[in-house]
This record gives sequence, structure tokens and C-alpha cells, in this order.
Amino acid sequence: MISGIAFIVVALGFCGLAVMAIFGVTELRMSGSDAVERDGLARGVPVPRWTLADSSGQLRTSPPTKAFQLVMFTDHSLKSFPSIIEALQALEDEEALEIVILLDRQNELAPPVLRMLGLARIPVVAGSRSLYGAYNVRVTPWAMFVNSSGRACASSLINHGWQVAKLWELSQVPFADEELQRGRRSARFRIGVARG
Repeated sequence: MISGIAFIVVALGFCGLAVMAIFGVTELRMSGSDAVERDGLARGVPVPRWTLADSSGQLRTSPPTKAFQLVMFTDHSLKSFPSIIEALQALEDEEALEIVILLDRQNELAPPVLRMLGLARIPVVAGSRSLYGAYNVRVTPWAMFVNSSGRACASSLINHGWQVAKLWELSQVPFADEELQRGRRSARFRIGVARG
């Protein structure tokens, strides 16, 4: 009887260690700069389609009706990044570009703070954590340029305004054939997952 209890205790101990090892490995894989490099969507990959009301009640859509759309994944914490605010203000008058700030949930504080920061002309849309997940975005502020055909053109975590300007330049570079092929494979995978 004692040996049976000892066996159960040892087995439970090994099970506990196995669970801790699995979570430890997962945590290491999902943290650090290497994991962030895999976030977002690669160039040429189709982006999620959505229609949502902005904070003033006007419907906004992605992909955009203009040639390009900058989806900013952020909230009122953008106040900690003044050079990004300046970069967004500089892009507001680009004829071919629409800018949208996409929140990860309803946030009553974000629209007034963003207006006070000088971003009153940029619509603020309340999305969801699952929509952030569809874009593969876990950390903010994140910028993603999308074209009117619904493909990601440039995507990155940003900390400075010059990064926004570089992403805007990159978004206007035509896609290479392999980027379009990657986008087609990704679209087929998503359709397969949706049907399965």
C-alpha cells in the first residue's frame, strides 16, 4: 500500500514538472524581441476585413477605399510617444492614405486623450482582442499599412516617428512575386481553417 502511494506521489510530481516545462518553453518562445519579430502580418498577406463605427459613429472599413490605410494599433498610451504623434500628423494630409486608430476594446478615455494630443482628425475605432489576434498583434504601438486590395504592405512595432515614415515608404514599393505567392498561400490556409 505504501509503495502504491509513493508511486502516485512520484507520478504526480513528474506530471507537475512536465506541465511547468511546457509552460516555461511556451513563455520563452512568446517573449523577447525574436517573438515580436514574428508578430504582425508579412507583406502580401491578406488582412482581416471589418466594418466598425468610429467614436463619432461614422462607419470605417478595412480594406480602405483610398489606395492605402494606416491601421495604428494603440490607445491613449500613445501620449508616451510624441515623435509618433508628429509623424501621424505629418501623414494626415496624404491624399492616398487613410489613418485609423484601432483600439483592442471599448475605451472611453482614448478618443478625448488622442484629440488633446492633436489627432482629432484621425478616427478612433473600438475593435477587440480577437481582431488584434487576427492581425497577429500583441504589443503596441503597432503600425500596419494596408492597400485597397486588402493586403499588408508594411508592418512593425514602432517607438519613433521615423519608423512610421519608413513604413510608409516601404508600403508604396510594389510587391515581389514571392510576397504575392505567400499571400495566396496564407489566404488558402485561412479559408481551409474557416471551413474545417
